[in-house]
Amino acid sequence: MCVLLWLRLGGLPLTRQEEVAAKLARLRGYMTGKGLDVVLLRTQANFAWITAGGDSHVAMATDTGVADVLVTDDQALILTNNIEACRLAEEEVADLGFDLRSSSWWEDAAAEVAGLLAGRRVGSDIGGLGESVAGDLARLRWSLTEGELRRYRYAAKSVGRVLGHVAKQVMPGNTEAEIAAMLAGELTADGLIPGVVLVAADERVFKWRHPIPKQTSKLGKYAMLVVCGRYQGLYACATRFVHFGPLPDDLRRKQEAVATVDATFIAHTRTGAQVRDIWEKALAAYAAGGWPQEWQLHHQGGACGYAPRDYRATPTSQETVLEHQAFAWNPSIQGTKSEDTIIATSDGPEILTTTPHWPMLEVEVAGRKWPRPDILVR
Repeated sequence: MCVLLWLRLGGLPLTRQEEVAAKLARLRGYMTGKGLDVVLLRTQANFAWITAGGDSHVAMATDTGVADVLVTDDQALILTNNIEACRLAEEEVADLGFDLRSSSWWEDAAAEVAGLLAGRRVGSDIGGLGESVAGDLARLRWSLTEGELRRYRYAAKSVGRVLGHVAKQVMPGNTEAEIAAMLAGELTADGLIPGVVLVAADERVFKWRHPIPKQTSKLGKYAMLVVCGRYQGLYACATRFVHFGPLPDDLRRKQEAVATVDATFIAHTRTGAQVRDIWEKALAAYAAGGWPQEWQLHHQGGACGYAPRDYRATPTSQETVLEHQAFAWNPSIQGTKSEDTIIATSDGPEILTTTPHWPMLEVEVAGRKWPRPDILVR
């Protein structure tokens, strides 16, 4: 497998055109190793990846977009219909070197694709046409280029800011649905797509780890706000809490404990680290804090990027942390959670989703103090 890291040409940041060229080289190196003649990319995630941030979605409720990318050793084609072709050519993939082929919307596009693939060994990211290589393709995305890191930092800055702004604006009596609308609206105004928006108020914070916002549930004293915002294909994820009135002692203890677990995850997420080793250290932190079983009640997060989670870490994970790979750990203890998006480097992690003027806890792990979000008290 060909893996390219931290791409630069002549000491200057890569242009989108150069980033696309580097990714095509990465993909073609993989194809050569696998003996594939063609790779067909149909998901929104892989379209965004190979086009350095292009967007192929119209409907949010599907993994696939309105355009496919077909790559051979000497061609990179975008296949779409006449409704989308000019818009994509002008707004999403202009001057990136792709050949765009358009069919009429009423024609059988599947038959045209099948004709292009006939007689070739094909790999596809959704299966059905040739060999499914979705897992391998996801791995090609994990180590981020400089351009992706710039886009990621923008997405993360927005997510952190929006969570903080909304948490400081909500009031008792707001419904969870109203709070979710505030989050989604501000993300959209920043150019992000709200991929995940979860809100829980009061007792629902303690009952559910994945609380879908309800119109019938109103904020009294305590709320959890969770966001995964997508920007040019990349997901930035974070969680924040707000409490009205003095914080109960049990919540204080839980938040300090879960922040320690999160800091443990983050501190050990370095290039070359084994994910199962990071996991073991975090589980030891759960136990040391007096909550040895809580990890069983919710996944702990893992690698992210062109998906909210590329994979979830488990006790048997075999993955190794790559240079400039994104992670979002999300340990939880009933009624509390700690989550931010980070980038792993050989020098240590970079925390992306910071929230300006937010109360922080300092947790010492591995000889360093790590700032973790506290519960905002209003």
